[in-house]
Amino acid sequence: MAAAAVSEAWPELELAERERRRELLLTGPGLEQRVRAAGGRLPPRLFTLPLLHYLEVSGCGSLREPGPGLAQGLPQLHSLVLRRNALGPGLIPELGPLPALRVLDLSGNALEALPPGQGLGPAEPPGLPQLQSLNLSGNRLRELPADLARCAPRLQTLNLTGNRLDAFPAALFSPGALPLLSELAAADNCLRELSPEIAHLASLKTLDLSNNQLSEIPAELADCPKLKDINFRGNKLRDKRLEKMVSGCQTRSILEYLRVGGRGCCRGRGKAEGPDREEARRKRRERRKRECGEGEEAWVDEASRLLLRVLHVAENPAPLMVRVSPGVGDVRPFIVGAVVRGMDLQPGNALKRFLSSQTKLHEDLCEKRTAATIATHDLRAIRGPLLYATRPPQDLRIVPLGRREVNAKDLVRQLQLEAEEHRKQKKRQNVSGLHRYLHLLDGKEHYPCLVDANGDVISFPPITNSEKTKIKKTTCDLFLEVTSAASLQICKDIMDALILKMAEINKYTLENKDEGSLSDHEVDAIPGQVPGPRATPGAEQAGSAPLVVEQVRVVDEEGHLKVVYPSKTDLDLAAAHVTVLR
Repeated sequence: MAAAAVSEAWPELELAERERRRELLLTGPGLEQRVRAAGGRLPPRLFTLPLLHYLEVSGCGSLREPGPGLAQGLPQLHSLVLRRNALGPGLIPELGPLPALRVLDLSGNALEALPPGQGLGPAEPPGLPQLQSLNLSGNRLRELPADLARCAPRLQTLNLTGNRLDAFPAALFSPGALPLLSELAAADNCLRELSPEIAHLASLKTLDLSNNQLSEIPAELADCPKLKDINFRGNKLRDKRLEKMVSGCQTRSILEYLRVGGRGCCRGRGKAEGPDREEARRKRRERRKRECGEGEEAWVDEASRLLLRVLHVAENPAPLMVRVSPGVGDVRPFIVGAVVRGMDLQPGNALKRFLSSQTKLHEDLCEKRTAATIATHDLRAIRGPLLYATRPPQDLRIVPLGRREVNAKDLVRQLQLEAEEHRKQKKRQNVSGLHRYLHLLDGKEHYPCLVDANGDVISFPPITNSEKTKIKKTTCDLFLEVTSAASLQICKDIMDALILKMAEINKYTLENKDEGSLSDHEVDAIPGQVPGPRATPGAEQAGSAPLVVEQVRVVDEEGHLKVVYPSKTDLDLAAAHVTVLR
């Protein structure tokens, strides 16, 4: 009788168990009443679905704690999204250990502290050893766990925006503590001091500490070797010149000012070491230029390598720009774009290989589109500037790939009906194609979309692109977009991987134009290496022609720069067979 009552109250769990689903989303108006009846916790039966990779429970004002059994019952969980609930003041019991978790979103809750036993997990051994993205924004945290770095040593993105923090724990910036951390956001807090030890974050690329109570910026910040984007707006700095600079100057100028000591900024070892470090960096840059070979002669010598040439906005007479509407912040806030020119998709099955590589990235790095979504467009069919915004489902009209024009509400309903029909016809446990991603829109009142200057919707992430901008064999110039609800750095990492794969495919195609029909398996035969059997005459010269990657700026409604890709620290590829000409 009790089991029947549970099944009736939680039909989603019964369905997920029967169909052996790997993704589950619980949201909507009926959820709050059911969670309240379960004591403000998630139902224990949820923790008997060990195949789950993605779990989202959002918008439930009665969810105060996850409940016991999560760590033991969901060992394969990759993404856990518990945003806009009422979790707090701590997490009882603590979440970890979750050995496979990569994305954790606890934003928009009522967390005040995460002490041992009521936090993210143990530090020894690490409770979240694979965690890459942690979102704690929109809570009431007054301090961070001192052992956060030991609990999640592979953290890449940390979002602490909109809390009540007045300091970072010293251990967060200790040498080697977070060697992969590339994005740190702690805007809208009460931070009074930034430790010079932040220079130990060797991978840091983006730092947002706007709207805090900082009076100084340590000169050592300029020693972060990969730092590209900083935001200190809204802080009352003692150095008034520096305060003006952070409101209007580029990151490069601000870091240079700090590097030489500035006026009244916090000086430590950076004052003595700054010039030496800068001289060392200058020599390394010159050495890299010599090694890369920027002249025509070097291109011939490097014919066996993949070449990517970056065209900066300042060099481009008509750069493409994306303007972002504030509404996307609550739905899918992060977007990165790039233009790639020089692809040859006509010979053999080059187009098929390109589309297959995009599918593989969606499966792997994009974690089945839960972490990010890629969209590729024929640049000739686009008129800029572009607008990234949200629209109500009934107002978002698009011509989806292979379909007629439809609004998003009807498209989603149509796909849901198709999914059920396919499942019945083929007697499969899981659906395929676009149908696997429909749950990512559950509970959303507005859907994200990318619109060109003609008013045409060219992309509806994470579901589909427009037939208008479909990639064809004749396409040679492409606009690429990557969107994410998780982090900006994930977008950039995936864009790096996509462009690298495009360079590999293009070089292979140019070297094998007479091969006719090359399989996907052949092009992927040696990971990170471009095979080249029986190259055609002149292929060496053709193969050395670089793809041109044009920078695309993403700005807010007022025109302030949010991100530009690729920047100096993007396309920083470790692959030995790639040369990037900047």
